[in-house]
Amino acid sequence: MNAPVTFDDLEVGYDVPALPGMDAADIQTPCLILDLDALERNIRKMGEYAKAHGMRHRVHGKMHKSVDVAKLQESLGGACGVCCQKVSEAEVFARGGIKDVLVSNQVRDPAKIDRLARLPKLGARAICCVDDTANVADLSEAAQRHGTEIECLVEIDCGAGRCGVTTTPDVVAIAKAIDAAPGLKFSGLQAYQGAMQHMDSYEDRKAKIDVAVAMVKDAVDALKAEGLECDIVGGGGTGSYYFESTSGVYNELQCGSYAFMDADYGRILDKDGKRIDQGEWENALFILTSVMSHAKPGKAIVDAGLKAQSVDSGLPVIFGRDDVTYVKCSDEHGVVEDTDNVLSVNDKLRLVPGHCDPTCNVHDWYVGVRGDKVETLWPVSARGKAY
Repeated sequence: MNAPVTFDDLEVGYDVPALPGMDAADIQTPCLILDLDALERNIRKMGEYAKAHGMRHRVHGKMHKSVDVAKLQESLGGACGVCCQKVSEAEVFARGGIKDVLVSNQVRDPAKIDRLARLPKLGARAICCVDDTANVADLSEAAQRHGTEIECLVEIDCGAGRCGVTTTPDVVAIAKAIDAAPGLKFSGLQAYQGAMQHMDSYEDRKAKIDVAVAMVKDAVDALKAEGLECDIVGGGGTGSYYFESTSGVYNELQCGSYAFMDADYGRILDKDGKRIDQGEWENALFILTSVMSHAKPGKAIVDAGLKAQSVDSGLPVIFGRDDVTYVKCSDEHGVVEDTDNVLSVNDKLRLVPGHCDPTCNVHDWYVGVRGDKVETLWPVSARGKAY
């Protein structure tokens, strides 16, 4: 499944949108393209930041779902491994050669627990999150049955309002249960504040993370008093990593979207009031789309509609242009407002998706472009791995 891709028998336009060596102008649309220069700069920048602040960076694989991108993040950015949200995603990364994998989520279904317990047999460190002592016995039984070890992080709900416990006594109780369970290892805390990542205001985001930091510090201190040390205190996203990395308590970042960037993240502001896609990070991911009709004045129709992207965080933005605007979409069509009729049939546009994670999950391939040439083709390795 994750064997190196060979292109000898692949047909452009049916199997793949492009092949290495092709002119970028000949890429079939709609498809995902990666500006490799921008991607590499983003990856190096985050890696250098994490190293300078004494942090590990566990990149979030749910964003790109790509073994190839994760390996690039390890080689260029010094990433320590990946986190992902589902056991099936974790298996894809482990089978692809990623050796340190965190399922930053709860695993409760018996079949999923069984698969998680087998992950170390693929040569990977297997970690998951726990927010209920009832989960501990099931994880322990599976690990013992397979002769493996599952590492566990107690998840703290530090503001996202989803999974996780909200009190230090609950954290300590679960951690002690994990520590006492055969086949399990207590490895620390998961404390990702997801609800504030896309808040526009830097100060508003800081206020939210200050609450999270206080909760996490209290939990770490209480665990130390019980003789339990945290190898991992994980959290931090593209909208907050600078807070966690200077908190004095977090030691692992879990940023994902920084590598690609999308329109929704791009709108949030840094400490100087500047959009983060205008200096902090570069747009590296685009939906390449073509004009297929211009039968009506002032309106161009492109071939990237709902089936080529997710619009849960808003419509895509046309990259590098202010004379045309993507204004509407249906299943297979995108409507571009072209007041001055500057577009022609077969013109190509680069769209910055509103939300990169679910957009990547509806495509099979990334077309890596450097300059005007296709350099590489990477499969979206974990596409559809939602279980």
